[in-house]
Amino acid sequence: MTKIINWAILGPGKIAKKFALGLEHVPNANLYAAASRSLDKAKDFAEEMGADNAYGSYTEMLNDPEVDAVYVATPHVFHHEHTLLCLKHKKAVLCEKPFAMNKEQVKEMINFAQKQDTFLMEAMWTNFLPHFKYTSEIIKSGKYGKVLSMEADFGFNAPFDPESRIYNKSLGGGSLLDIGIYPIFAALSFLGKPKKIEATAEMTKTEVDARCHATFTYPENVKAELYSFVDKETDVAATIKLEKAEIYITPRFHNPSSVVITTPTDSFTKEFGVTANGYNFEAEHVGEMLRENRKESTDMTFAKSLELIETLDQVREKIGLEY
Repeated sequence: MTKIINWAILGPGKIAKKFALGLEHVPNANLYAAASRSLDKAKDFAEEMGADNAYGSYTEMLNDPEVDAVYVATPHVFHHEHTLLCLKHKKAVLCEKPFAMNKEQVKEMINFAQKQDTFLMEAMWTNFLPHFKYTSEIIKSGKYGKVLSMEADFGFNAPFDPESRIYNKSLGGGSLLDIGIYPIFAALSFLGKPKKIEATAEMTKTEVDARCHATFTYPENVKAELYSFVDKETDVAATIKLEKAEIYITPRFHNPSSVVITTPTDSFTKEFGVTANGYNFEAEHVGEMLRENRKESTDMTFAKSLELIETLDQVREKIGLEY
């Protein structure tokens, strides 16, 4: 019999609800528990999303022997602390992106997971979406020649509120870590590590970036132009131009989506028939990893997460964003 994975959610907020909805489409997965610093909040979440148990303490939930895996969904600045807490209790961890605030924290998390011989993975859910995997494979195959350029954006308009997670520096606010991570991850996935990084930003009164524009330069002067905004709506699309075709990932490129490939003689749209919200794919992958007794993902590897946070650190340095 295939083992049922009992999932627990640490930090029952907006993103946690999306994960819980995705989990409903995962075979042999159960939303077992939710924990918050507020028992009432945990109970409300458990009732709404169908979790079996609610805890008003993270440690109390982690002491429950029935918990197999924990989805850490607290704000960015707490990812490091809460991941270490889960690993201390030898619970498998899927930690929401960004993995942590900087490379040093990520390295500590990985080292501790290895020391504890316990599974850990960054929840970069886009990495597991069928359209994203398809695009990556098409580019790497060389079927349409070399990449000539790439452009990707992610923007939404959040009213300025210095206390909100989006604009509060003490909560890791700003566009880069929250949503700029998606265009940057796409560039790393499709083109690899850049030779050169340039970046500019428009900062808020709270000293976080409302807008960020990064340019990644690759050999033969191939460039990726990457944009993020928390004060402006954008299409949230990605375009990759190759020698023999243009690949357009329809809005919103980080969500389950479709891919339009245009050549000089033809244009076709590749659909993927995804009916769930997409969070199911990463959860299903973690379940597979746990059943195989793996301590590191074979897909969203530690190396990928380290490369991503290292790149984010470099962009932060360029725009003068310090936490």
